[in-house]
Amino acid sequence: MSFADSLDILFEDNHCLALNKPAGWPTTHFDGTEETVDRLAKAYLKEKHAKPGNVFLGVVHRLDKPTSGVLLFARTSKAAARLSEQFREGGIEKSYWAMVENWDASGLGDHGAFEDWLKKNDATARVESVPKDTFESQYARLVYAVQARHGGLTWLELRPHTGRKHQLRVQLSSRGCPIYGDGKYGSPHLFGPAIALHARSLTFLHPVSKEPITLVAEPPKPWKGRFAHLMRERS
Repeated sequence: MSFADSLDILFEDNHCLALNKPAGWPTTHFDGTEETVDRLAKAYLKEKHAKPGNVFLGVVHRLDKPTSGVLLFARTSKAAARLSEQFREGGIEKSYWAMVENWDASGLGDHGAFEDWLKKNDATARVESVPKDTFESQYARLVYAVQARHGGLTWLELRPHTGRKHQLRVQLSSRGCPIYGDGKYGSPHLFGPAIALHARSLTFLHPVSKEPITLVAEPPKPWKGRFAHLMRERS
């Protein structure tokens, strides 16, 4: 089987490669033992372009292992530097879809924003919402809008204004509304290797042409089964 068959490519040119990341795969490797999306993407490029040596692929942002959706890589070091700067400076526009629990019981409205200070707890390997003046805490902000409700679940569109580790998962969980399937942050349900968090779209300036590019990723097939009624509520 070709590596191309394993990947849902959203965009590709000489400078960038973007794909729809499957849930359950790490973006990049740390200990070298697990198969990762960046390795698969490198193998795809090597195969497609018949490259004899190593393939460059710049990791400019990451998605959590159980999260699916738009994942952008750089194909040159120049593109990697320019895209990384856009992410660092907040120049990338991102939207996520999340299916969350207990929303109506929380008293939160249909539109709004969350502002928190987050810090990783090394003892639990979780990120926590902490008081503003906590040492080494980081500011986190997102804007949300309810898309639909059905069967005790609420479909949210989330637009993060910052890019903190586990930010969306923590900001929702800390308000009593964990993402469906996210046992790490309080959900009692299982959703295979995934949580119901999907990077729906990403808008960036092309690192060479400077043209704005918007990429959109379809949610995984399990969403269309488990959340069919909920997603039909909006359509």
